[in-house]
Amino acid sequence: MRIKELCPDERPREKMRLRGAKALSNADLLAILLGSGTGGRSVIDVAQELMVSAGGRLSLLGVMPLEKLVSHKGVGEARAITIAAALELGRRALEEQVLVDKRAITSPEMVYQLMLPQLKNLDHEECWVLYLNRSNFLIGREMISSGTLESTPIDAARILRKAIEKQSSYIILVHNHPSGSPLPGQADIYQTNVLRRALSIVEIRLADHVVIADDSFYSFSEERVGKA
Repeated sequence: MRIKELCPDERPREKMRLRGAKALSNADLLAILLGSGTGGRSVIDVAQELMVSAGGRLSLLGVMPLEKLVSHKGVGEARAITIAAALELGRRALEEQVLVDKRAITSPEMVYQLMLPQLKNLDHEECWVLYLNRSNFLIGREMISSGTLESTPIDAARILRKAIEKQSSYIILVHNHPSGSPLPGQADIYQTNVLRRALSIVEIRLADHVVIADDSFYSFSEERVGKA
C-alpha cells in the first residue's frame, strides 16, 4: 500500500504531527527518515523490512554496517547515512543524560546498565573508561581503544594521563566480549593489574573492571558473574 492510500492520520508524518513522536512505531519513525518509497514499494514497507533485518531491535540496526543498510532495496547511501546518524544522535543524547544524572555509581550492575547500550552486539572489543569523583559521581567517560573480535589493548599510560587531567579519584574500566562469555582471560587479568599499579602511583583507585557480554557481566572487584 502506498503512503497516499493510507488515511491521513495514519501517515507517519501526519501521525507524528497530530499525536506526537511517542505514538509512532519504530518503523514509522524510520519511514520519516527515509522520506519516500521506491519501485512501487511504500516507505513504510522499506522501513518495516529494515526493522525485520535487525530482528526488530534498534540496537542492532544502530550497529549495522552501512554496506548492509545500502543492500536493502530503497535504501541508498544517503539514506543509510541518515539512519546511522539519527541512531548515533540517540546514543549521544543518552550519554549526555547519564552525565547530568548525578547518581553515585556503586555497583557493577549500574556499570553494566550504563554501558550495555554502547557495547551490546558489537563484533569487536572496545575498551572504555568511566571517570569518577570522590563521591563516585560520573564526571566523564570515553573509549580508549577499539580492537578485534578477541582482544583490545588497554593503554595504561593514556588512561593514567586522562584520569589526572580530569582530576578523577576513581576510574572504572569497561570492555566487552563479543564471544558471549564475560569471564576474563589471562591477558585481561594481567592488563588490569598493570593499570591498577600505575594508577596507585598517583593515588587514583581502579574501582572495578567490568567485562560485558551482552546478557551477562563479570566484575573484577566482586569476582563474580552477574546476569541482566
